[in-house]
Amino acid sequence: MSQRWRFIGLLGVLAACRAVEPGDPLPGLSRAERAQFVHGRAEFARAFDPESGLGPLFNANACGECHESPVLGGVGDELEVHVSAVRPDGSCDTLENQGGPVIQQHATPALEAALGIDREPLPSDGARATRSSPVVFGRGLLDAVPEAAILALADPDDRDGDGVSGRPNRFFDGRIGRFGRKAFVPTLREFNDGAFAFEQGLTSPALPVEETIGGAPIPPGVDTTPEPEISQQVTEAADRFVRFLAAPTPSVSPHRTRRGAHLFARIGCATCHVPELRTGPSAIAALRTKRFRAYTDLLLHEMGPELADICLGDAAPSEFRTEPLIGLRVVEQFLHDGRAATIEQAIELHAGEASAARDRFRALKPKDRAALLAFLRAL
Repeated sequence: MSQRWRFIGLLGVLAACRAVEPGDPLPGLSRAERAQFVHGRAEFARAFDPESGLGPLFNANACGECHESPVLGGVGDELEVHVSAVRPDGSCDTLENQGGPVIQQHATPALEAALGIDREPLPSDGARATRSSPVVFGRGLLDAVPEAAILALADPDDRDGDGVSGRPNRFFDGRIGRFGRKAFVPTLREFNDGAFAFEQGLTSPALPVEETIGGAPIPPGVDTTPEPEISQQVTEAADRFVRFLAAPTPSVSPHRTRRGAHLFARIGCATCHVPELRTGPSAIAALRTKRFRAYTDLLLHEMGPELADICLGDAAPSEFRTEPLIGLRVVEQFLHDGRAATIEQAIELHAGEASAARDRFRALKPKDRAALLAFLRAL
């Protein structure tokens, strides 16, 4: 083989082994798909104002405002307010007649002038919860995991006796959910469309009706932008950006974190934070039958009374979806409400089905604990 071909071959190996950084697109996208990713990133970063449809109630004026650090698609420092109530029959009421389930924290000047409010009023009853903004890296991969693979990980009756009994949540129509801290929304597209409506107050072809003001209609003259306020092309572009965001490779080589990864599995963390999932068939080659580091089973688990807040769908107040640990190294506040300042604090706050794994973590020797935390900080 000539030196030239040896050099080209080496470049190919190096390209295949290149680390995927936070904010990078999926490896293997076509040229057209990479162009869609770039265009979608611009829409994800785009800031709206009342003249272009923002509000009249909103949490942020751009997708990127809540997913900005250290790159677009990362975390934000905002904390949202969500509400719901458990009915006497045990079912969950999202309190839509009082503005739920998302209570927006900002109002446009026109709404403030009309009603004298600078945010949506809280419901008079029900439970409240705060939600931090997670990374959205690798969400297209999570969307492409077959439902059968999720159901195969479920053990609602704890038949294997390990104290862990994950189960799926289900949407209003019975479909299996996977997105959101309670795994309520079935598909990435629905989750992204909902974010335009609930977070920015933007109507779209998928959700063409304005949200209410605490359950009451919007006063006349407050929102004059015709519906839908954003086009299908805008929502599709933003969806492509999120869908094509890669799951970052660990920042430290596997051989240096091997001990921590072994301990992660040995003490039981990997029972729920399943290290690897595989996607199914897809029209997008970069998403088709790909194994990826997920660290989730996309199932609900009972996490104890201290973390309990609201119900959603079939999820009880103390049940939460196993958080994917994709891009964990860029996260600055941990757990669903950001109450933990460090990974170690987050582990300590695990209870319910995670109690045994938490107790094994507590029992680790200092050197082993440090190895496990180093592994997690590299994800």
